[in-house]
Amino acid sequence: MTPPEGPDKSAARIRSMFGSIAPRYDLLNRLLSGGNDVVWRRRAARLLDPRPGERILDLCSGTGDLALAVSRRTRGEARVTAADFTLEMLALGRRKFAARGARIPEAGADGLRLPFPDGSFQAVTAAFGVRNFEDLDRGLREVCRVLSPGGRFLVLEFTPRPTGPLAPALSFYLDRVLPRIGRAVSRDGSAYSYLPDSMSRWPDPAALAARLRGAGFADVAWRPLTFGLAALHLATKGASG
Repeated sequence: MTPPEGPDKSAARIRSMFGSIAPRYDLLNRLLSGGNDVVWRRRAARLLDPRPGERILDLCSGTGDLALAVSRRTRGEARVTAADFTLEMLALGRRKFAARGARIPEAGADGLRLPFPDGSFQAVTAAFGVRNFEDLDRGLREVCRVLSPGGRFLVLEFTPRPTGPLAPALSFYLDRVLPRIGRAVSRDGSAYSYLPDSMSRWPDPAALAARLRGAGFADVAWRPLTFGLAALHLATKGASG
């Protein structure tokens, strides 16, 4: 997905990096999004329109914020599962779910090798995670596999570059300011350099939509968020998926 000089996306590197920053992961998302990620997750859950009784997988769940937002949309009546391959993240999510009285089971899962049968879920969500797949197209095909026919896949992800009148200021913040803040607050300051770098090499929204179609999804639509800093994609498993 990335050229040789791009960020190291090997599974071992990603797992180690996110394990080391897990206690600061929520802060990281606030810094990257300018505090907008909480609102974005609510919008994502509303766009997904989860229904009571649906089986929903929150992939790359991190500390579980999107899983919680989706569950709340159905007042806990959707059967949401939070999955991540970083155990430190799952442990933090488990405490968060318990504190909020949410019954959300967790699963240790690599997005490229999901431990679920074909057609297990009516919907899959992923916030700020698929960008870190070692093999994007393989991961998208794996998501398609575990969805039932007509199942929905929602992706909340940063874009390569902000757009609009604030783009220069936002780009300066991501490239110059954020890594310095990261080194000051995290044991793994390199993570705060990796993440803006991975964003800059990520497909733009139209290109990601094309990759989704190539993986077996249909009815792919996307919308920008907050001056193009992020985007929401919603796709449906196609007949050939």
